[in-house]
Formats: sequence, C-alpha cells, structure tokens
Amino acid sequence: MNSELQGRAAHAAAIRQRAETDMNAMGIDNAFIDRLVETFYGRVLAHPELGPVFDARLSGRWPEHMAKMKSFWSSVAFRSGAYGGKPVQAHVGVANMTPALFPQWLELFAATLDDIAPNTAVKAWFMATAERIAKSLTLSLFYNPALDDPARKPA
Repeated sequence: MNSELQGRAAHAAAIRQRAETDMNAMGIDNAFIDRLVETFYGRVLAHPELGPVFDARLSGRWPEHMAKMKSFWSSVAFRSGAYGGKPVQAHVGVANMTPALFPQWLELFAATLDDIAPNTAVKAWFMATAERIAKSLTLSLFYNPALDDPARKPA
C-alpha cells in the first residue's frame, strides 16, 4: 500500500512539474495570472450585461472572489491542486445567469488575452481552457438530458 501511495505522489509531482515547465516555456507565471484575473474582472464589472450579474452576486466580496479566481487559474495552469472550490455549485442560483452570457464571457476573456498575453501560445492555451470551463458550466447549469429524449420530441 505504501508503494502505491508513493507512486501516486510521484505521478502527481510529475504532472505538476510538467505543467510548470510548459507554463514557464510559454511565459506564464503567477504575476501573469494575477494580471489576467485583475484585468478580466475589471472588464467584467464594466460590461453592461455581465457586470450587473457578477456584482449582484459578489457585492462586498470582490477581494475574496479575486483571490479565489487567482488561485483557480494558477491551479489550472500549474496543476497544483491548490484550488479546492466547487465551480458548479458556486454558480447555481445566480440571479439572471443565462446560457447567453457565456459567449459574452468568452469574448471578453479573449479580448483581455489579446491585450495582455505575451504570445499566441498563451492565448490559445487560456482560451481552450476557458472554452472547456464555459461549456462544462453551461451543460451543468442549463442542460436537461430529458429534453433530448427522442420519445419527448414532437413528430
């Protein structure tokens, strides 16, 4: 049993090391992630549709949210496992959240990366990751598999 645990720990360490090497090669460090999160959420707040939804949910808690998002993106980029939140549960019941907001979120994220990413590899990596996150959240929050049941489809 001990060797199995050691093997898992070694595997996790190798994943973290590979991610750190990959991110460093692209020019990603925690300073970039901090800048990305600060810039992006500044733009979210100013956005006519996204801003009110986010601010209504996070009013008075923006510093905590920013710290959480920095931890989240750092954990995703460096595979550190440091983020322990539950994104789906955090978004359940957010007033006025609709599937239509996710493409706007992605568009704003892409524009932010256009302005601050040090190269195209960074933009491509972060956009692919953001697109997976948006798709996952959209499916988790809004998809009802019963609606795809062929027996329920009108003829």
